[in-house]
Amino acid sequence: MEILKNGIVTIVLFLSTIIIGQEKKEFKPVIKWNMTSQIWLRFSDLNEGSFINNELTNSFMDISIRRLRIPVSSQITPKIFLYSIFGGNNYNFKNKTFQLEVLDLYVEYTFDKAFEVGLGKSGWQGLNRWNIRSAKTLMGLDSPLFTLNAVEKNDDLGRLFGAWIKGQFGKIDYRIAFNRPFLPSAIPSGEVNFANNQPRVKTSSYVKYQIFEHESNKSAYQTGTYGNAKKVFNIGAGFQFQENAMSDGDATLTSTKLYDMKHWAVDSFLNLPLANNDAITAYLGYYDYNFGKDYIRNVGANNPTTGGGTDFNGAGVAFPMIGTGTTWYMQFGYAFKESKILGESFVVQPNISIQTSNWDALNDQMTVYDFGVNFLLNGKHNTKFSFGYQHRPIFDAVTIEQKGYKGMAVLQYQVSLK
Repeated sequence: MEILKNGIVTIVLFLSTIIIGQEKKEFKPVIKWNMTSQIWLRFSDLNEGSFINNELTNSFMDISIRRLRIPVSSQITPKIFLYSIFGGNNYNFKNKTFQLEVLDLYVEYTFDKAFEVGLGKSGWQGLNRWNIRSAKTLMGLDSPLFTLNAVEKNDDLGRLFGAWIKGQFGKIDYRIAFNRPFLPSAIPSGEVNFANNQPRVKTSSYVKYQIFEHESNKSAYQTGTYGNAKKVFNIGAGFQFQENAMSDGDATLTSTKLYDMKHWAVDSFLNLPLANNDAITAYLGYYDYNFGKDYIRNVGANNPTTGGGTDFNGAGVAFPMIGTGTTWYMQFGYAFKESKILGESFVVQPNISIQTSNWDALNDQMTVYDFGVNFLLNGKHNTKFSFGYQHRPIFDAVTIEQKGYKGMAVLQYQVSLK
C-alpha cells in the first residue's frame, strides 16, 4: 500500500511540475487520498441447484470484502484536476489473489463552473442519479445495481474510456458523456446479448434541477444520503444510446439481427433535515430500458456459488435484475438524531428499497425488496455498521413465472480513513 501511495504521489508531483512551469502564477497542488472498505458477513438462502466447488449447497455463510476504494486526487493548477480510484469488488473465498485495479484515471479542465471538460477512464455517464453514485455514502446496504445496466458486459464496474462535458449554472447541473465501451467477452447465440462487433460510441446525458442546496459535481459519484447535514431536492432526467450494441447471434453474419441500446429515465431525490434533528432521505425513479427483443440478465451481487442453478434465476443469489422493459425504483430512509449506544454516539437510519420491473422476457412482475438499518458513528460514513436483508423473487425455469422468494442477510462494517 505504501509503494502504491508513493508511486501516485510521484506521478502527480511530476505532472504538476511540468504544468506549473507553464503557469504565470505559482500554484501549489494539494494531493488528497482516502481508503474505504466494506466488509460483509453474510448468510444466503441459495437458489435451487446451486453448487459451491461441485457440491450441491442450499444455504451458505461467508465473509468477504464487498468493495475497496482508494481515491487519489489533486487540483494540479486552478484549472486542471486529476482524479483516480484504485480498488476492486468482491474479494472472497473463491479467489486467493487480491488485486488492485485502476478503476478511474482522468483529467478535467475548467473553463468555467458552467463548462468543464474531462478525458480518461471514469464513471461519468448519463441516464440517472444512481449509475454514478458514491459507494461510501450509500443509504441501502448495496447500490441499485440494475442502474449499472451494462456492468461487466462492456464496461469495468461501470467505468468506461471516454470524454465528457459537465457544469452547473443557476439551479441546473448537467453532464454529457461520449464513451467507447469495452469489447464483449462472448458471442451471442440465439438470444439477444451484447454484440461481438466494433463497439459504437455510447452517448449519454443526465440533467437535474436543484431546488434547495446545490450538490457538488467535482466527481462523478453522487451522494446516497446526507443525513441531517444538507437540504437537497432534485428532479432529473437522462438517456443512454449506443448503436448496434446488441445482437441475437454472431454480429459478423448477415443473418444476425442487430439492436440499438436505447434507455431513458426520470427521477427525483430528497434529503430533508427536520426540526427535531432527524432527517428523511427519499428517491423515486422511472426507467425505460431497451436492449433489444426480450433481453434479460440474472445478476447476483458478490455471488458465493461456482455454478449450477435449476431455476430461471441461475445459481446463488441471482435474480432477473436487468432487462428490456420498465422499472420503478424507490428508496426511503429515516435518520434519527444522534443517540448513545454502548457509550458511543450513533445516528440510526432504517431504510427500505424496492425495485419493481416489468421485463418483457418474464411472465410476471419482478419485485425485489431490500430492508436495512445503518448505525453511523457520530453521524458520519467513516465508521458505519449496517444490517440488510434482501427478499428476492424466484422464477420457474419452464413457465418463467414467479414461484416464491428467497432471502439474503448481510452484516456490513464500513471503515474509511478520512
